[in-house]
Amino acid sequence: MSNSAEIIGKRLYQAGCRRAFGIPGGEVLDLMEGLKNSGIEFFLTKHENSAGFMAEGGYHADGAPAVLLATLGPGVANAVNVVTNALQDRVPMIFLTGCVDASDELTYTHQVFNHGELLKSVTKASITVVDGMVDVVIDKAVSIAMDGQPGPVHVDVPISVASKEQPAADVTDENSLLVRSTPSPAVPADGADLETARKLLRDAKQPIMVAGLDVLNQSAEEAVKEFVMDFGIPLITTYKAKGILPEDNPLSLGSAGLSPLADQHLLPLVHESDLIIAAGYDPIEMRAGWRNPWGETGKVIEFTAVPNTHYMHQADLSFVGHIGEGLKTFRRGVSHKPFWKGNKPINVRNQLKSIFSGKDEWGPGAVIETVREILPANGVATVDSGAHRILLSQLWECYEPRGLLQSTGLCTMGCAVPLAMGFQIASPERPVVAFTGDAGLEMVLGELATLRDLKLPLVIVVFVDESLALIELKQRRSEMPNLGVDFGPTNFPKVAEALGGEGRWVSDRSDLFEAFEGAFERQTFSLLACKIGYKVYDDRF
Repeated sequence: MSNSAEIIGKRLYQAGCRRAFGIPGGEVLDLMEGLKNSGIEFFLTKHENSAGFMAEGGYHADGAPAVLLATLGPGVANAVNVVTNALQDRVPMIFLTGCVDASDELTYTHQVFNHGELLKSVTKASITVVDGMVDVVIDKAVSIAMDGQPGPVHVDVPISVASKEQPAADVTDENSLLVRSTPSPAVPADGADLETARKLLRDAKQPIMVAGLDVLNQSAEEAVKEFVMDFGIPLITTYKAKGILPEDNPLSLGSAGLSPLADQHLLPLVHESDLIIAAGYDPIEMRAGWRNPWGETGKVIEFTAVPNTHYMHQADLSFVGHIGEGLKTFRRGVSHKPFWKGNKPINVRNQLKSIFSGKDEWGPGAVIETVREILPANGVATVDSGAHRILLSQLWECYEPRGLLQSTGLCTMGCAVPLAMGFQIASPERPVVAFTGDAGLEMVLGELATLRDLKLPLVIVVFVDESLALIELKQRRSEMPNLGVDFGPTNFPKVAEALGGEGRWVSDRSDLFEAFEGAFERQTFSLLACKIGYKVYDDRF
């Protein structure tokens, strides 16, 4: 016989989970033991928020649901930000928490509040484990987290239930655990709508595709790539979908959503298109400029994972189901032909490259370009929120999916370093660089100690300008006074050394090249503090 905690661990192991992150408390000790006995390694962090991002980083590496563990009360409250991020950034996360038993909750109040009520609006579901139905609860949690658009599911485990034996399910026998069958991929049904869509593709002269994160969530990258390459259709992606088509391909127009400067070139091209194909396009990544972004005459066909209820845009035809299988069905019987007479899409691509390329000998653009040159094609970058993220997302070329990780739906700070840590734990063979602003790094300095303990050869590049540069820029553009955006200097290399890493100041491209020498062979992290100056993002995005 096995106890509830072991059944939880075994079911998560069957779902591909190999790691859990968090901070323990007395209420989750049995849970931790159950995870360990099931083959899931537990990683101690300095804050639950960072733990969640580390778990997400692992998901981006291996595709298994992220597992976050927190004790009751303050542990749950600390994790609200990263759980919200998982909802808005479509990350499948199992958030395991301990809770007091229902009988105790009637008379005991210390650290006790209703976890489910707190998390209701930022999770896909909140479920309490019930004695005798543990396997059902965990199977439901994993299924809900992965179905449709992925997201977080909260699982509250009462203290007494975690350690209680469950004779109905033998943890050593996979057949004894309830596991739901994975639904078959849904494809558009034959009929008038599908024939209309094919006719629109046959008649199109200037089609364009906009692809988003749900392409990756459904593992439809190859189908999208083959579609645009076979038909010669230019592709715009959201930031999370970068690399679906290698960005050195002439059909790749790069990513859009946060940069008004990029939108000035990309949106007119969309408006000129007579057919827009939205493939797994989730507008939660996009700002107001992408509200109702289509032209007045172009027809829109969308292949979406879930029904369109967001109303950021509408489509003439909307096919709900598997994006890859939908595109394969859509293209059946449609011959290839030349599109876009003239060079308008390639001209837009060249204009964007010219606009965003590093124009100075030193500055944020020079830092980004230099690191992209240093990192191999399969290297992974993570980036924190701020002005540097918008510029980097335009400059950083991805040659495969998930080559650039960031918070794009919630756009929260403090994510880059833990995302990079989690990815590197799950995929140690790939070099990883975390880009962060000085304010973002100061939010998570404690995790440098976690990095030290893990002996990860992570490189952290810090843009040092002693300012919340994006907010400062918005203040000036709104003719508002400078308020609450500047802060004092931190000697980041000294901090890195004090916490067991390598640190150095970097002031030019040659310094940066030199600083990377041997960095990925070390058994600790390297922190490269790049002084970039003040007001350096004006007119850059």
